[in-house]
Amino acid sequence: MSKVVLITGASSGIGKNVSLFLTKQGFTVYGTCRNPDKYDINEFSLLKCDINSNEQIKKTVEFIVKKENKIDILINNAGIGITGPIEETTELEIKSAFQTNLFGPISIIKACIPHMRKNHKGLIINITSVLGYFGIPYRGIYCSTKSSLEIVGEVLSMELKKFNIKVVNIAPGDFKTDIVSRRIDASVSKESLYKNEYERSMQSANEHVKNAENPEIISHLIYKIINSKNPKIHYKVGQFIQKFSIILKFILPDRLFEKILLKYSKN
Repeated sequence: MSKVVLITGASSGIGKNVSLFLTKQGFTVYGTCRNPDKYDINEFSLLKCDINSNEQIKKTVEFIVKKENKIDILINNAGIGITGPIEETTELEIKSAFQTNLFGPISIIKACIPHMRKNHKGLIINITSVLGYFGIPYRGIYCSTKSSLEIVGEVLSMELKKFNIKVVNIAPGDFKTDIVSRRIDASVSKESLYKNEYERSMQSANEHVKNAENPEIISHLIYKIINSKNPKIHYKVGQFIQKFSIILKFILPDRLFEKILLKYSKN
């Protein structure tokens, strides 16, 4: 029997790329998104599931288990970008980002655990970000959501070990996706003291995404992880400088590392 994969946020970007790739490798793939009718995808099953709705999560997991009798792999990919000075980011925007990037993934993990435990095996892969390892100006809330998901993955890896459920975090750098068009950008007024630096930083960030690598690299990594008997807990994937920045944080003095980040983000 082929392995059954549930991947959130599968209508575009990394999620769609991974779903198509795994389908070609013979996996039974169920992807989710909020409005599947908007997308012409026939290669794999695209189900309606808002990661922010516990009711929809429950129905989606139950539907797959009823049909396939199992969920072997959960890939927590759904997420949303958010930018802006923390001072000028609204409470609603902050809560929305944490709901989609942290609380939603936790909810779907909790929904899948009992079924994986029943089958005495499972694999949970969280798509986090290299920005979960350090904060950069005007993306502090996003960095915080991904950092939190990293810690959740680390803890789950220990808590679920006795059930033979493996947990892996993949932290991508910049990849060529449509994340910019779906991002929450804080409304910064013309009078904002952050306006000029924020605009320069966002222009730089958008250029990084525009010139980034193909997300198919992540698909190949996930396939490698699935076929590994003992996968690592943490994987970083992307441009060398982005991955190396994580190492620099731990070996450089704080203020020197901060200076490098400010220069990188055009501040």
